[in-house]
Amino acid sequence: MTRIKICGLTREADVDAAVAAGADAIGFVFYPPSPRYVTPQRAAELAQRIPPFVDVVGLFVNESPESVMAACATLPLNVLQFHGDEDAAYCRQFARPYLRAARVRPGFDLVEFARSFPDARGLLLDAFVEGYGGGGHVFDWTLIPPGLPGYLVLSGGLNADNVGAAIKQVRPVAVDVSSGVEMGKGIKDHSKIAAFVAAVRKADESI
Repeated sequence: MTRIKICGLTREADVDAAVAAGADAIGFVFYPPSPRYVTPQRAAELAQRIPPFVDVVGLFVNESPESVMAACATLPLNVLQFHGDEDAAYCRQFARPYLRAARVRPGFDLVEFARSFPDARGLLLDAFVEGYGGGGHVFDWTLIPPGLPGYLVLSGGLNADNVGAAIKQVRPVAVDVSSGVEMGKGIKDHSKIAAFVAAVRKADESI
């Protein structure tokens, strides 16, 4: 089964909806410029609603090691997700499983990038935009080379309408969605969450 991560949650009701729909992971954004930003203290409050065996993921962008460690001490982060310019030595210093995000565009060497992070739990593939984050844009999935090493997590503009095709073409171990299940930035649409999860499960059944 393709794992599902719902990212950028900011409200109790949205956490509850994601868990009820069957999400495998809940993501909190610790990047202050993001409209989905929450403080570690706020994320800790929200994380209390997450049951066992649903991962809690923290997203960071070029954050100081001290801030990452403080977040890890504030709430039970199972996985760290790095979206900036962090190298492998930076990512592994926290002794936690981590995902390394790659911003995909023509000419970007994904194979070499993956080899630079041999101890990453997985590689998260997102669209390239100016600044950080995928901005809700889909990238060209044919840019993903066959046989890319490691586990792939697909992100970037996914929604209930296109995630099935994405799964069939890319065959990722997991999909990551934020804007595709929102009614506004940081405000999730519970019906869109349910539809997204249903679309993923339908795609899994057809493979």
